[in-house]
Amino acid sequence: MAFSKLVKREIEVAFSKKSQPVWFRLLKYLILGIAIYFFWRSKTFWFILLGLFVLSIILHFWYRHKTRGWTKSFGGWKYDKEEPE
Repeated sequence: MAFSKLVKREIEVAFSKKSQPVWFRLLKYLILGIAIYFFWRSKTFWFILLGLFVLSIILHFWYRHKTRGWTKSFGGWKYDKEEPE
């Protein structure tokens, strides 16, 4: 797959309303908000934020691997080749 197609597909998945359920989006931003609230004045704030970012990237690529580049259903990701984005 060409790099431009790969990037285009990642952007489509990232901004698709079907890619993440609403409850997951809310939970994701709630966790981020709680982390910022509790650790804002901490000396380790940036390390914690970096750690959350690294964990999210690892989760993203794990899901991408399990779905074979978003072309196979897995867990919460439902792939429907016939349905347009």
